[in-house]
Amino acid sequence: TLAKYFEKGWINIVGGCCGTRPAHIAAIAATAARFKPRTLPKHKPVTLVSGLEPLTIDPSSNFINVGERTNVSGSKRFARLMKEEQYEEALTVAREQVENGAQVVDVCMDDAMLDAKSSMVTFLNLLAAEPDIAKVPIMIDSSKWEVLEAGLKCTQGKSIVNSISLKEGEAAFLEKADLVRRYGAAVVVMLFDEQGQADTFERKIAVAQRSYDLLVGQGFPPEDIIFDPNVLAIATGISEHDAYGLHFIHACRWIKQHLPHAKISGGISNLSFSFRGHEAIRAAMHAVFLYHAIKAGLDMGIVNAGQLIPYDQIDPTLLRLSEDVVLNRQPESTEALLAYAETLRNTQVASTTNGKTVEDGWRDKSVEERLQYALVRGVADHLEEDIAECLTKYPNAIDIIEQPLMQGMNTVGDLFGAGKMFLPQVVKSARVMKAAVALLEPVIQAQKTKQTTKPVRILLATVKGDVHDIGKNIVSVVLSCNGFEIIDLGVMVPCEKIIAAAREHQVDAIGLSGLITPSLDEMKRVVETVKQEGLDLPILLGGATTSELHTALKVFPSYPGRVFHVKDASRAAPALKHVTDPTLSPSFIQATTERYKSLQDAYERTRRKSDYLSLKEARANAYPIDWTRETINKPAQMGLQHWTDYPLESIVPYIDWTFFFYTWDIRGRYPEVLDHPEKGQVARKLFEDAQALLAELVAGKQLRGRAVIGFFPAQSQGDDILVDKDGKRFTFYQLRDQRKRTEGEYNVCLSDFIAPVESGVQDYMGGFVCSVGQEPADLSRKAREAGDDYTSLLIETLCDRLVEAFAEKLFYDVRTTYWGYAPDEVSSNEDLIASRYRGIRPAIGYPSCPDHSEKERLFRLLEAEARIGTTLTESFMMQPASSVSGFMMASPHAQFYNILHLTKDQAADYFKRKGTEVETLKQLII
Repeated sequence: TLAKYFEKGWINIVGGCCGTRPAHIAAIAATAARFKPRTLPKHKPVTLVSGLEPLTIDPSSNFINVGERTNVSGSKRFARLMKEEQYEEALTVAREQVENGAQVVDVCMDDAMLDAKSSMVTFLNLLAAEPDIAKVPIMIDSSKWEVLEAGLKCTQGKSIVNSISLKEGEAAFLEKADLVRRYGAAVVVMLFDEQGQADTFERKIAVAQRSYDLLVGQGFPPEDIIFDPNVLAIATGISEHDAYGLHFIHACRWIKQHLPHAKISGGISNLSFSFRGHEAIRAAMHAVFLYHAIKAGLDMGIVNAGQLIPYDQIDPTLLRLSEDVVLNRQPESTEALLAYAETLRNTQVASTTNGKTVEDGWRDKSVEERLQYALVRGVADHLEEDIAECLTKYPNAIDIIEQPLMQGMNTVGDLFGAGKMFLPQVVKSARVMKAAVALLEPVIQAQKTKQTTKPVRILLATVKGDVHDIGKNIVSVVLSCNGFEIIDLGVMVPCEKIIAAAREHQVDAIGLSGLITPSLDEMKRVVETVKQEGLDLPILLGGATTSELHTALKVFPSYPGRVFHVKDASRAAPALKHVTDPTLSPSFIQATTERYKSLQDAYERTRRKSDYLSLKEARANAYPIDWTRETINKPAQMGLQHWTDYPLESIVPYIDWTFFFYTWDIRGRYPEVLDHPEKGQVARKLFEDAQALLAELVAGKQLRGRAVIGFFPAQSQGDDILVDKDGKRFTFYQLRDQRKRTEGEYNVCLSDFIAPVESGVQDYMGGFVCSVGQEPADLSRKAREAGDDYTSLLIETLCDRLVEAFAEKLFYDVRTTYWGYAPDEVSSNEDLIASRYRGIRPAIGYPSCPDHSEKERLFRLLEAEARIGTTLTESFMMQPASSVSGFMMASPHAQFYNILHLTKDQAADYFKRKGTEVETLKQLII
């Protein structure tokens, strides 16, 4: 084994533990002497920190938001919760920060009424158990070294220590820095020294230079040094304070120019301390300060991520006054801003000129500015008159598209990419753009005099066997908003059609989408065929089932340098620009290739078979149930029953709106997201549109709820479930979790929750298929053909949630009535969403039951096609797409689990039992 490692160039140092003998070491040494040691990679001074997920801080990562609400001095609510030991609610504060966009979470417990060390340890340990929070790096914040060190011992990944400084002298400074480095953390260096806080530009740069030289001289990596040049309060009424903001900005620029690889941070809320209670003023000051500081080199800042406002959306008067104060442009700046603050009511910023508000005043601007405003705001009310005016100003109609309209759409793309616009707004912008182009098309056809610059053209397709296209349609809208031409082939597109269309339309790139696991294999086949056919085209992969790791491991090797994973719609436009722009693509391809190679290497290092039990060992640790003591509830209504026009109004209350907003890239829990300071207005408008459309669809009987459920005698046999119906036996093949478990944990399989044949106990299992029919796809298509992408996507996303609500409603009725094992159950909507009830309804194709081909047997058992018209594609996708199916189990022990990998022995055993190999499962084998 070692010889293989030597040959592959993986090893620098090798030895043995206490059990190895001199002869063994000699043999290792002799073998090692025949090979060269691993070539050490060239160190790249990049700032990397991490929680459960890595975060790279470099010029391409934009500004890093550090959430401040888990700082007891920055949040009265958090301080109260910690003092009252309400830790679950305190964790909610951290979670909200992450959901609102914080990429790092600052945790500080420095309060006279708290034991800071104990509170820090308790909170960080609890936080570590919450993956949705612990995924981001932690900034451990305290003025007490013992608290910082205690926190370092609790955090996962690479944290940031906030902070150390020279105020206690060089010896203490270097001692703490050495410990920070040993703990594997980055460090914030406050610009203090023995004389106190550095408040002027000259003091800031002197202390920064001295600190940098000391740290780097001791071997501290310069990329792990984060300077805080001290954000101090301005506009305090003390003239000496007026230049503090400007000094900070100048210091940022100097540090970037003179202290290589160091980063810069700051506590932004300190700046506006004088305006406590005037939140609109504070928000504007922060936006202005960040705008200028980021341009000067500020990498990160401690902010309330949920209350940042875009620089370009500040009222013009307030913007000018804020810039005067931040940049110290005139002596009376403070008084002018104070006077303005007094005019505000309910912190609502409004500027009035000649009786018109800023919102009204946009009609007084130039026609180009009016078109840009209409596009950014999604307002089409004055489009005809503005286009008519443009036609008097631009000789060629095509120039209107290429100049003012595209400039407006570029602004939309920039705002969306920067997180300053949200998806619903982008879709509405696209709708206005389409309307404008439609008005111009007759004129363009009549003129036909000017050659236009050919836009980048991308072919989009959901691959063969997959009928879901919500994600693809969203990407299509986003790309069109960024000036790309879209050739959309729709869903279920065979490889041959993709190749033919790519040639016919002479596209510059291909985008493939997929929702289900079988789509991964089809994507790989398309990529391989593109290469074989000699089409030198970049291929972007996206969709719920895809991942960067899978792309790196399974697809990229098939066409190196031409395959790229795109995580979500917001990253689609930058990715497409980078792979099609001749000046950008070489470096982008090289960086992606290196990234995928590192993922491949890391995967090989971490994929340890020792982390998995053999199938025999896993079966020996099955979930233990004493079936002689179990109460088995026979379903009240055995056999099949179905509905072809289920009352949809009874389903609506079961909709999970949180996931609806998530689909629209608005992260946050419902209903709280409706009151979010940044996303709330967009969320409320989207919610109102959704409610209105839903009411129209339901009242107008435009959708039809169809469902079939069935309950049958069932028993388990090993890892499989045997179901009897009318003298026929249906065997559902299951997979067992093989991960090593701690004491008291089990290697479960769905069959564990059905009484085994040998127990002599008769058990039961149910199944279901439900759908809201083909109507959603037809309605969505009609809206899209009419140029209304927004309504089209709204229909798709609504019906996607509606069918999930249908499944939830059905299962509730099953528990209380049709099976009736929990007749007295009273569950809130939150309970249903969190599955806080007895029993489970595992969906085939999901982690507990990843083999999609088992749907075929379920559909035969339930007679789904004959009864409700729902069918399966050759890759076992359900049609219509707005459909859900699965098993139903009543055992109080039943639970979900994830099949992440299979050992070869379980794969072989499963394929033998089933009588066929399942291609989509092979990728799980280790």
